[in-house]
Amino acid sequence: MRHFPIFRLRVTTPRLELRLPSLDDLDALADLAAEGVHDPELMPFTFPWTDAEPAARALGTLQYHFGTWASWSPERWSCLFAVACEGRVVGMQELSGSDFAVTREVSTGSWLGRRFQGKGIGTEMRTAVLHLAFDGLDARYAVSGAFTDDHASLAVSRKLGYRDDGIETHSRRGKAADLRRLRLTRDDWTTLPGFEIHGLGPCLPLFGAEPAP
Repeated sequence: MRHFPIFRLRVTTPRLELRLPSLDDLDALADLAAEGVHDPELMPFTFPWTDAEPAARALGTLQYHFGTWASWSPERWSCLFAVACEGRVVGMQELSGSDFAVTREVSTGSWLGRRFQGKGIGTEMRTAVLHLAFDGLDARYAVSGAFTDDHASLAVSRKLGYRDDGIETHSRRGKAADLRRLRLTRDDWTTLPGFEIHGLGPCLPLFGAEPAP
């Protein structure tokens, strides 16, 4: 697709491929969402989309992806990658930016199908988009956040070198819950071998990351 080259962008790691999903990939993501992506007793998301019924979670997954494609602009974008491990779609990794040309700041979010959790995939796919952000897009900062009882997400952030960046209080299922903000700077980022970016050049204007003249 010449006018939206993001569909040719890929990030590869020793085990994973991150790509904008095909329609078949979207079906696979919707199936995973319907199966569930976390313990129903917990809620790791600020928007509780996983509280919906399975069919609604599946449809919402499709609609969310379609919506980000339709609303993409260099001033505000959200790149939703399907994550494939050994050829099988296992989850979604998001990298987003707002006024990136000015702020040089990105944020991340993700989820994995429950049967693929506990295998180190979450760390590897977050590392992949950080590689894209810092080494591909020349970001200065990457921010993330997790509720204080989301130990798995916080552990990934700590492992990758994020530092505390404050606390926010959210209403979660009708009760107050603290979310810990986290920030990773370019100076604290270390590029790892085996992580590669493919097809980025034509995409740079869409990210607001055109090379300086």
